Amino acid sequence: MLQPQSTVDWLTSNQHYLYAAVETVRASLIQFVGGEADNDDETAREQAARDRMLAAEFDMPAPPALTTLCNALNLTSFERDMLLMCAGAELDSGFASLCVSAHGDPSRPFPTFGVALAAFPHAHWAALAPSSPLRYWRLIAVGNGRSLVDSPLRIDESILHFLMGLPQMNLHLFAMAMPIHVTGKLVPSHAALADQIAASWAEGHSPARPVIQLVGDDRAAKQEIAAAACTIAGFTLSVIAAQHLPVEFGELDALARLCEREAILRGTIVLLDCDNLDAADAARDHAITRFIEDMNAHLIIGSPQRRRPRDRAFTTIEVSLPTREEQRAMWHAGLTATVPALRGQIDALSTQFRFDANEIDTVCASVAHAFRAMDAATATDADQLRRLLWKTCRSQTRSGMEDLAQRIGVAATWEDFVLPDAQKEILHEIAAHVRQRSVVYDTWGFANKGTRGLGVTALFAGDSGTGKTMAAEVLAGELNLDLYRIDLSAVVSKYIGETEKNLRRVFDTAEGGGAILLFDEADALFGKRSEVKDSHDRHANIEVSYLLQRMDEYRGLAILTSNLKSSLDTAFLRRIRFVVHFPFPDAAHRAQIWARVFPAETPTDGLDPQRLAQLNIAGGNIRSIALRAAFLAADAGEPVRMTHVLRAARSEYSKLEKRLTDGETHGWIADHT
Repeated sequence: MLQPQSTVDWLTSNQHYLYAAVETVRASLIQFVGGEADNDDETAREQAARDRMLAAEFDMPAPPALTTLCNALNLTSFERDMLLMCAGAELDSGFASLCVSAHGDPSRPFPTFGVALAAFPHAHWAALAPSSPLRYWRLIAVGNGRSLVDSPLRIDESILHFLMGLPQMNLHLFAMAMPIHVTGKLVPSHAALADQIAASWAEGHSPARPVIQLVGDDRAAKQEIAAAACTIAGFTLSVIAAQHLPVEFGELDALARLCEREAILRGTIVLLDCDNLDAADAARDHAITRFIEDMNAHLIIGSPQRRRPRDRAFTTIEVSLPTREEQRAMWHAGLTATVPALRGQIDALSTQFRFDANEIDTVCASVAHAFRAMDAATATDADQLRRLLWKTCRSQTRSGMEDLAQRIGVAATWEDFVLPDAQKEILHEIAAHVRQRSVVYDTWGFANKGTRGLGVTALFAGDSGTGKTMAAEVLAGELNLDLYRIDLSAVVSKYIGETEKNLRRVFDTAEGGGAILLFDEADALFGKRSEVKDSHDRHANIEVSYLLQRMDEYRGLAILTSNLKSSLDTAFLRRIRFVVHFPFPDAAHRAQIWARVFPAETPTDGLDPQRLAQLNIAGGNIRSIALRAAFLAADAGEPVRMTHVLRAARSEYSKLEKRLTDGETHGWIADHT
């Protein structure tokens, strides 16, 4: 890092040095215009100023800022004097009258190239070229004038601050730089990445400095890692959002030069944040590529996916979420200090939820706040505290999923659910697999054998209305998890690659909270892979293969529903851990459904589940008829009776385009009039 340390002694001496250096330039200007005194006096004044410069520099613990800048940017002595002339115009009001005298024009009280060429020794025309350090590095700005040599010159404000010893960023960069909140707390795996980056910077100063590319979804962690690496290496970090990059070439080139200048003078490393980009913005993507290639300085990129390098070397580092052990340690630290009664939930939390450090801190703070507001009885109720904790965790994960799938409210319980015992046993086994993942995969080492096959996947096969979605609700309630129905019409796309992209978003987002994914009526997407006859068939098979891969790796529960199990690909079926067949309910099961379908709060009169079970329909239709009957009874101001159910059944059968037979309603009204 080239900026000198800003101690009080250095700062004072540096300013003395700068004012003395400006005085030497002032003396040259006075000699040129033949002003205040004769040349001998000005020569003596200039020598005195140079003596003050030597005296100030002698006691300085680091070189003056002016020396640092001239050495770092390769300024000639003439270019140095030009820069000091522009600095003097800002620091010394007497420079305005000198410039007027030099120009012989009272309307021009400003420095110009023409005055510098005439007044200073070792003058050379190359200093005026766009490629010269003064203009290439934007140290001075050239205003509008009759010609280049007559145009007003002004020192860049941040360069003036630098010469004064103050760490002020260029105003344009300052306006673009995003403020970031860095906690300084890194989990060990992320701290190791920060050390790796800092070590790569210390290895040398190759002209082809590799771009450090941090890839992953944890944006906060990438910024923390970048900030930690800069701190270790003695740099400062500036974050620029990629969507704010200009797309016009001249503006983009100017920005790259300013960033490179800040890197040289102040040790500032840019983190280009590409996390919130619009993938369809081709112009912005081109600007990012151009910026990366043009800026010859250390650079960090934060991106969800890898960017392909072109001419510049990339070092790509995958930034994963904290490991399960690290998450467990964060949960332990956060909950032990605030709600010790929840320590027993730590293993379950670190297994079920994949949170970053900020999310864990947010959940712990929210739970602690709610705990402090509880009354004494509630604060000692272990079940209440557990429900509070899990509700807070689930809320933390919902923001990403709400845009991708429909969350289904979970109300059904095992008591509401009618299914043969064999199928219920499989559902209980599914719940056990989800609950005991941590023990089997991590403690017992099954995860060490590979990630394939770790997903808990179930196929619910059966006719419409036989209880497939209700079974998913029951499992979600049992496991205290959110249930999301995936809208296949929104996932499947005719454009190549879009279906995989949509599926990736669903699975990646769901991983954070281990939500239950319900692919309802999945036959269309999970059907038998076709024989490859053209590119469309090949692409369809790729989609299925990608889905199989993601299901193998998903650590949550994915439930697929199908009306026809036979329509599914056998290779697909081999990767499904559980297959539950939902049979059409027989009369005994229909009677149980009728006995449970009306809530306890619903007033009924004379309903006979055995008679109602004569209707040869599935459970979903039974619930629909019960709801219709309840509305009919409520509108009549009566309790629900068989007459209401009969009217509702006729409507339901009409919707189904079925005929309601006399045998199905035999004895209904005769027994209940």
